Amino acid sequence: MNEKAQGTKLVVLDRDGVINQDSDNYIKRVQEWIPIPGSLEAIARLNHTGYQVVVATNQSGLGRGYFSIDDINAIHCKMQRELLVFGTQVEAIFFCPHTPDANCRCRKPLPGLLDEIARRLQIDMTGVPIIGDSFRDIQAAIAVNASPSLVLTGKGQLTLREHPDDLGGVPVYKNLSGTVDALLAD
Repeated sequence: MNEKAQGTKLVVLDRDGVINQDSDNYIKRVQEWIPIPGSLEAIARLNHTGYQVVVATNQSGLGRGYFSIDDINAIHCKMQRELLVFGTQVEAIFFCPHTPDANCRCRKPLPGLLDEIARRLQIDMTGVPIIGDSFRDIQAAIAVNASPSLVLTGKGQLTLREHPDDLGGVPVYKNLSGTVDALLAD
């Protein structure tokens, strides 16, 4: 790890189900992007205490043709605009556009997105908090020796029910705000 990266405090968030409400029908249009109560304020608290926040999200709806790159860019612009109200932003958004059968390396649970974050930010992902609502978020975090947390928003409750024995030692929180409370208390 280089000197620049040694001082970097980073948190990686999944998007759908962590920052905004999720949908089994995908978040396809800007109007469908609705923040989970408290999530934007939680990101602001991270930024205001010196953390960079980065998003790593699977967006297979792009590969499936459910929405376009213009749609996803508009959604991310809306997210950044709403974060500006709290004097904050996410540093970068990394997404996998591929469908599960594409066999890419960037689709979580594989660590490709997290490896790309590490490469671009010149940081070692060991111990970096990664917050998600699905088991694949947890698996990707473990693959890069990061520190995963599960939120019960989005698909989190289902993940907890389906993988109770696979989550040993992974902290579970009600939502992003609760996760940030615990992170900042350490």
